[in-house]
Order: sequence, then structure tokens, then C-alpha cells
Amino acid sequence: MSNASTVSPALCVDLHTHSTASDGALSPAALVERAAAGGVTTLALTDHDTVAGVAAAREAAATAGMQLVAGVEISTLWERREIHVVGLGVGAHPVFNQGLVHQQAQRWRRAEQIATKLAKRGYPGAYEAVAGEEGRAPGRAHFARWLVAQGAARDFRQVFKRFLGRNGHAWVRPEWVSMATAVQWIHLAGGVAVLAHPFAYAMTGAWRRRLCEAFVEAGGDGVEVVTGRTTPTQVRDGIGLALRHGLRASLGSDFHRDGSGLEPGRLASLPEAVTPVWSVEQSATRPTDLSFRSV
Repeated sequence: MSNASTVSPALCVDLHTHSTASDGALSPAALVERAAAGGVTTLALTDHDTVAGVAAAREAAATAGMQLVAGVEISTLWERREIHVVGLGVGAHPVFNQGLVHQQAQRWRRAEQIATKLAKRGYPGAYEAVAGEEGRAPGRAHFARWLVAQGAARDFRQVFKRFLGRNGHAWVRPEWVSMATAVQWIHLAGGVAVLAHPFAYAMTGAWRRRLCEAFVEAGGDGVEVVTGRTTPTQVRDGIGLALRHGLRASLGSDFHRDGSGLEPGRLASLPEAVTPVWSVEQSATRPTDLSFRSV
């Protein structure tokens, strides 16, 4: 099993990306090709509440000579806030599999409710438009793209402010599982649970520390210290969160599509002060897929 001291500095690791299996714009295979062209050597596909794209991504990664980490990003609720938990190195487990089925069903229900509200605001046909995209459960990003195409807003920022954000005309409160439940699913599937993009949530530093405390109490393993959008100040604060709460550090671009300013693998390196998430030890009760450990 590798540890932080054996990781080659030449490796390019991106442990948070999305494909058309959820709300990304590239197919799993195209995402792998894009990442490989950018020099990525280890890539995690972490689609929202699904692992449907992992098999295709793994096949493409084998062709490209890249390591593919099977991942997922599970939507959860904590203190009435939506918090995302990334699972890395996940495999099959009945509880994990059924949990993702539950999450997908919630996504379909929420999509129907959003579409109903949009129709009342003069935008009928949204559900049919977004549900037709490759058969996966639509999320707010799919509605956002459709609304921009309809001329309802200039861009994602405006469409979320007017329609899809917490105070928007088509806001629907999500009914996700708790962080503890998501962490349990990930562990049962042999994975490592990582708190995604902690600085993307609209909260104060004190609330962010409370979030990390709750994540540790839930059994969480790591926190994303470096993302595609973190500033140097946030990276510094992320180091503090990891060290203060005893969490391993992860990094990921959170790439979804062109035009976002993000690119697979275009990330700062993890600071030496933190322990990488791939050094989390395997335990007898969590037979983690060791392919993740060979980073």
C-alpha cells in the first residue's frame, strides 16, 4: 500500500470530475480522453449519485494508460444545507447500490416538481426536454442549460438567481440523506468519504468548522483542500481544516463542461503539510479497492 512519501511528484491527480452520466457535458470516455490529453495520470469519475459512467470510463482509461478511480458524489443534507460527499474507490455493495437508487428516485421527483413550477412561470416542456438527455436523472444544471437556451436568462448565474436557487421561482427543497448515511454507504462499498469543496458553501468560517466536526463525527475520512476554484487563501484555510479535524486532503477540479474556467487536472499540488487522501489505511471492516491506493 502506498503512502504520502511514495507518491511521485510527477503524477497528475484529479479526484473530482463529472460526465454525462450526471450533469457533465462530456461522455465518460470523452472525459477520460480530455484528462489524458491534459496530462492527468489518475482520474476519479464522481458523478452525482450514480456510478453509471464508471465502466465506460474505466475502459477508456485502460486504453489511455490512465488509472481510473471509481467514485461518486452523494448529495446530503446537514443543518438544512445541501452538502456533497465524494466517495473514492467505491465498489459494489447492496446497501450502497440501493442507496444510489434512492438518490436517483429523489432526483426524478425533484425534477418533476421543478418542471411544474417552471410551467407555471411560462416555461412549459422543461421536464420532457431535460429527461430526454441520455436517460439519466436530471439535475438543476440540466434545467439551467435549457432555460438559458430558452432565453429565460443570460447565463447560469442569472438562471439560478431567478429560478433555481433557494429564492428562485422554481426552487424545490431537496430531500437528500444525511451525511452519516452517505458516509456509511461509501464505507460499505469499500470507499473513502471526502467532504467536497468546503469553500463552495455559503457559510462563515465558524459554520465551516462545525461542518467539518459533524463530518468527522459521521465517520468522514478527508476534505478537498485543492479544487478548481480555490484561492490561495482558501487552500491555506483548507490545510487548517484538514489538520484541525484530522482529515486527509484531497484535490479535484470538479470539471463539468467547457466554458466553466475549469479543466481536468488543472490544479495546484497538495501542500506538503497535509496527508493525501490516498494514504488512508485499509481496515478489516472496509476492504477498500486497493487500486486507488496505488496512486
